[in-house]
Amino acid sequence: MNFIEAASPNFNERLVPPDLVVLHYTGMRTGPEALERLCAADSKVSAHYMVEEDGRVFRLVPEARRAWHAGLSSWKGETDINGRSIGIEIVNPGHEFGYRPFPDAQIAAVIELLADIRTRWDIEDGRIVGHADVAPERKEDPGELFPWKRLAEAGHGLWVEPDAAPGQPLGEGEEGAGVFALQAGFTRLGYDCAPSGKFDTHTAAVVRAFQRHWRPEKVDGIADGMTRARLIALLRASA
Repeated sequence: MNFIEAASPNFNERLVPPDLVVLHYTGMRTGPEALERLCAADSKVSAHYMVEEDGRVFRLVPEARRAWHAGLSSWKGETDINGRSIGIEIVNPGHEFGYRPFPDAQIAAVIELLADIRTRWDIEDGRIVGHADVAPERKEDPGELFPWKRLAEAGHGLWVEPDAAPGQPLGEGEEGAGVFALQAGFTRLGYDCAPSGKFDTHTAAVVRAFQRHWRPEKVDGIADGMTRARLIALLRASA
């Protein structure tokens, strides 16, 4: 795969090999503006790669080094996400500056990049996630317009299409066994959502992150029947 070298100084040593990929959007007005920030020593942020809208791929940090892209985050009980992940920044202005669909050329490049990365590291489909998945209360990216289904169809990541599921929706303020089971399911999938039986603001943030990834047509933080059906199907697919 062809890369444009654009070295960032913002990295340190890894202690374990990467077994996770975290996808981001840049959330800045332009790609050059994002690239400048990712390569500026005083920004203290970076990623291993940045993918432009036209499909160009910039290599910023060697995969064997720990880039600084995820911040305070968690997946499957692990909290040093930077230490065990490869971070890919995907150029898009994001929700703050005019969020828009990701061009075909850009997604094709992301798919090719994922395939390339996975020739070197053992990364399971269930460990290809978004920034919002690992930091649901802080982040929204890469957001509900990102085509996770297309990635999964190309062999990278999880996607399910369960039948419609009945059942009363669960929302913030509710309590009980149904909420406990929902939280346990999210925790098993990988989210930081310790079961308490109380649908609090954190649980709502996890539901929104889950919906942005696996139910993008409805991102409201309410666990309706289809949201729960997709969670159950994903747990079966990742077992």
